[in-house]
Amino acid sequence: MTGKPAAERRIGLLNGFAAYGMWGLVPLFWPLLKPAGAVEILAHRMVWSLAFVVAALAVVRRWAWIGELVRQPRKLALITVAAAVITVNWGVYIWSVNSGHVVEASLGYFINPLVTIAMGVLLLKERLRPAQWAAVGIGALAVVVLTVGYGRPPWISLCLAFSFATYGLVKKKVNLGGIESLAAETAIQFLPALGFLVWLGAQGESTFGAEGTGHALLLAATGIVTALPLVCFGAAAIRVPLSTLGLLQYLAPVFQFLLGILYFKEAMPPERWAGFALVWLALILLTWDALRTARRAARALSGRRAGAGDTAVTPGRAPEGPCRPPRR
Repeated sequence: MTGKPAAERRIGLLNGFAAYGMWGLVPLFWPLLKPAGAVEILAHRMVWSLAFVVAALAVVRRWAWIGELVRQPRKLALITVAAAVITVNWGVYIWSVNSGHVVEASLGYFINPLVTIAMGVLLLKERLRPAQWAAVGIGALAVVVLTVGYGRPPWISLCLAFSFATYGLVKKKVNLGGIESLAAETAIQFLPALGFLVWLGAQGESTFGAEGTGHALLLAATGIVTALPLVCFGAAAIRVPLSTLGLLQYLAPVFQFLLGILYFKEAMPPERWAGFALVWLALILLTWDALRTARRAARALSGRRAGAGDTAVTPGRAPEGPCRPPRR
């Protein structure tokens, strides 16, 4: 094994930790933007994200994809759907954090893999292994337990999980790079968001500029907070196996959950602990099954390669046994 691949993997892991670490710690950022409301923060996030990704694209000089995208109406329609779905996801997440529901928001990203699997069965007619069925069933039971615990369905968690799972499904069909996809999505979001901010300013209700330079800079920083983790994720995705990324993805909701409990001091009565425990059990089962399947696939591939090597004919030597010389 050469040093270069090992170094690349280390860089990938560091970028993966950075991406999911930033996503996990982002609940600390949104309260800094008060007294701005969730919708105003969301609009600024859309506007400044576009500014950031356009600057990033200018640095790397990647513009050719725009012409290709414009010539594909189906892809443009899917990008529009992705932009609408991620708008809902961002808005609900910002509101939930600033309204004291960090723990429930973290639950949404814990159950997101289970929702993604369920959508694969319902929409893509995928077949599940027994362990996956068990994980989805335990996840559904957890939602029932949490509904009893909260006295209502955990709608914040469900909204975040289903919106992000839908976003992932659409992005898979679009098949566009991370920065390019974010640029296209925020370009669609830009005019409505900018129009809302102009209207808010005309009503005298905008906090941008009214709360001082520091507050304005923090609102502008929403673009960096949105795009920088995505850049790190893109760097990780091309350097580490998907199985590793699958494990790293749990860092974000773990950090969010710990922040909700330890920093924001949110309540966790026994029935909520029971619901979360069921979710974690489902994820452990799902992760175990994924790792076992990956190992089996790797062994099968190794066996096929070894078999191909055994049947290879050494130059200058006739094949043994029933093997025949290759046809010419």
